[in-house]
Amino acid sequence: MTRAAIVLAAACVAGGGATAARAHDDHCAAVAHSVADAGFDDSVTVTCSDSHAFIQSDTYPDHELMTGITGTNEQVPVPANYAAPIILAPVLGSAPLTRDAALGVAVNGVPIYDYTGGGEMTQADLSHHQAQHDTFQTGQLDVCGGHAGRGDDYHYHASPVCMIAQMGNAGPDAIIGWGFDGFPIYGDTSPDGSVIAQGVLDVCNGQADDTFGYRYHTSADAPYIVQCLMGEVADFDRLPRVSPLVSVDGASASPGRPPQGGVEELVFSESSDGRRSMDYRYEGGDYFIRYAPSETEGCYDFETQTVTNDGALHAGEYCR
Repeated sequence: MTRAAIVLAAACVAGGGATAARAHDDHCAAVAHSVADAGFDDSVTVTCSDSHAFIQSDTYPDHELMTGITGTNEQVPVPANYAAPIILAPVLGSAPLTRDAALGVAVNGVPIYDYTGGGEMTQADLSHHQAQHDTFQTGQLDVCGGHAGRGDDYHYHASPVCMIAQMGNAGPDAIIGWGFDGFPIYGDTSPDGSVIAQGVLDVCNGQADDTFGYRYHTSADAPYIVQCLMGEVADFDRLPRVSPLVSVDGASASPGRPPQGGVEELVFSESSDGRRSMDYRYEGGDYFIRYAPSETEGCYDFETQTVTNDGALHAGEYCR
């Protein structure tokens, strides 16, 4: 669905006679078309209920991963079944919502976080740059704007530039993602291609939109992407999260700790049989995290030698 077609649908709703169900159908169609027009409908599923569109994927994108990271948290991308809920009747709220987890989802099904990696931001934090927690400035992000988090799930903290390069409809009017509050996310410019003047975007990196009422943007400078949600979200604290991997004996995998000063020569590789490896150097030593699908569906055999574990060799089976 083109932006012009969405505008026409919105105008018909505003013109009178359209029911709430029709408005929901139009928004559901907009979400579905944003995925299909970008060319990701072969790996991403969109379904709609009476209240939400669900963008479902394994959060594992088909583009380069982890390249360029120096401030690694010693976590690796592992596929994770994830259904991102997008409200079909978005309503602007009275105060921005923050969360130490995903705030939205890209059209390739990868979750979108705020730019920080140091826990949930307070309302006061939104008004000034959190340099010490900036995942981009501290070398935690790859060249595609993402990394693996505590759940060993890949997600974006900045503009998903590699995904955008893959989009079949790439351009200023292409929707690149959705906030969980139901409002769309665009790139660095307005949908008509015009430059967004400094100071126009609000604290959440958004502004008013003639079609959807409101929209978010990516930006070259912090906060780079959606920093908070301006729309109302019922059960905000119950939005989905990707849980950490669990060992076969039921214990959660321990989180990695970023090696002081960062690592060198980090390379993430994968083979067609599902084997994946992240190799890197730290203070002259070689370290790695490797895994492959085990015989149990949704489980993986891991072998690791990390800075977090003082270079000790560990092996075990972990599952989603």
